[in-house]
Amino acid sequence: MLEKMDDRFDPEAVIEEFESLSRDAGRVQRETLQKILDENGETEYLQGWGLNGRTDPDSFNDCVPIVSHSDLEPYIQRIADGNSPCCLTGKPITTISLSSGTTQGKPKFVPFNDELMESTMQIYKTSFAYRNREYPIGNGKALQFIYSSKQFKTKGGLAAGTATTNVYRNAQFKKTMRAMQTPCCSPDEVIFGPDFHQSLYCHLLCGLIFRDEVQVVSSTFAHSIVHAFRTFEQIWEELVTDIREGTLSSCITVPPIRAAMAKLLEPDPELADTVYSKISGLSNWYGLIQELFPSTKYIYGIMTGSMEPYLKKLRHYAGELPLLSADYGSSEGWIGANVNPKLTPEVATFAVLPNIGYFEFIPLREDLNRQGQEAKPVGLTDVKTGEEYEILVTNFAGLYRYRLGDVVKVKGFHNSTPELQFICRRNLLLTINIDKNTEKDLQLAVEAAAQLLAGEKLEVVDFTSRVDLSMDPGHYVVFWEISGDPQDELLQECCNCLDRSFVDAGYLSSRKVRAIGALELRILRKGTFHKILDHYVGLGAAVSQFKTPRCVGPANNTVLQILSVNASRSYFSTAY
Repeated sequence: MLEKMDDRFDPEAVIEEFESLSRDAGRVQRETLQKILDENGETEYLQGWGLNGRTDPDSFNDCVPIVSHSDLEPYIQRIADGNSPCCLTGKPITTISLSSGTTQGKPKFVPFNDELMESTMQIYKTSFAYRNREYPIGNGKALQFIYSSKQFKTKGGLAAGTATTNVYRNAQFKKTMRAMQTPCCSPDEVIFGPDFHQSLYCHLLCGLIFRDEVQVVSSTFAHSIVHAFRTFEQIWEELVTDIREGTLSSCITVPPIRAAMAKLLEPDPELADTVYSKISGLSNWYGLIQELFPSTKYIYGIMTGSMEPYLKKLRHYAGELPLLSADYGSSEGWIGANVNPKLTPEVATFAVLPNIGYFEFIPLREDLNRQGQEAKPVGLTDVKTGEEYEILVTNFAGLYRYRLGDVVKVKGFHNSTPELQFICRRNLLLTINIDKNTEKDLQLAVEAAAQLLAGEKLEVVDFTSRVDLSMDPGHYVVFWEISGDPQDELLQECCNCLDRSFVDAGYLSSRKVRAIGALELRILRKGTFHKILDHYVGLGAAVSQFKTPRCVGPANNTVLQILSVNASRSYFSTAY
């Protein structure tokens, strides 16, 4: 699947390979499914569905059911416990990935193997090749805000860690970064450090030490980049002192990190003066990244879906630098590469790589949804431009007709493979009765209401929501952390605007007849979302994989408790 990589790889050859794959995506899909079933057809799981050696799509679709993670969880748990290493795949699974846990409140176990690692590198190389056409980079470094959580051993002795951790710890990752001429400017001891606050401090320090060589600023998610430079605003003077004196701050206490940084640090008053001067010349931190790292060509990370609310702040820090959205995937595996890097993140599309898995798409038809029915899935090349679908994934790591839970829209085709736009997570819904508001609906409502704060030069730092059914009728609660301290009158106006901005017909009608109560806006104390981040990191999530939960479910007790004890003010809508 992935050719042997030399010290350098030829971007044009990578592009030609993808162009060839995408010209006959239907054939490649059939071959990919056949390969998956040839390798795994003798497993307990697939044998149980009566395929009897057949590998064609029709037989596969007729025999094998559509599943969610809960259906496969008993099999994955047996693998993790060491009881049945081959119940889902022909070759034993030796590594388990953990999802971020921000959707359901706890991480999910997902099988990870060499084939998934290869598809990860194929995605990285494909998007880099197209990116490099538009934004060529020389032999420089990348300031990557990446963090590896601890790996641990499952009951059966399998290595387990977040999906990003499993990638970063794989030798192929570092080899690929070198081949793309963008090695991380931070040493491994920083990336794999046990305390992400100390790792972040040192990432920023390494970026400043190599400021003239940094050509890309990136992280897995846009949130991590914004978080990094919000932190920079607070600690920049300490970083400048470290550079001036050539000694590391006493706040860094992890011995391996201190030892690694000592090899990079030496007194450099000239660099310290330059950084101080650049920061002193900024107005409200606008263009910070551009000023600190003058050779940077672009900023890169996943910027779609739940990351969109951070784009305004990221653009503020970026100045004139372009924001490029990274590829489309999940803890379960990759789907598509961004081969149109000049598109802004809000309209970014991802071309499906037809050889990294077998993909099906459930049409999201309103007429069937209203009747509680589901449309029949269609194949990769049978989707229609302009239509929305839920994705099913069959991959080389033991997932078969697996609901990813994502809603995508087909924006067009790259040759014969579809280009997808991520819309939202299907299961992240605010709903009380007939109302259905998605993560995207919540985001649009928050954006509309936040405009009222902009006049006072205030901003929403982060937000989440929940449904409160403790009173009858139930109502939506939206939580905001704000950069300043607005007047009550302004926040009441924001609360009313939030309520009016949910335009779902079921919500509007329910509000008008009082079947849904008045929306509540709760203001959180500063640092609340950092406490939520710390909570997930404590569960084993990697910071670079963290996504703020946009809708907190009733089972997510710890996050609900954090929100409850940190709420300082509350407002109820008078919009209806």
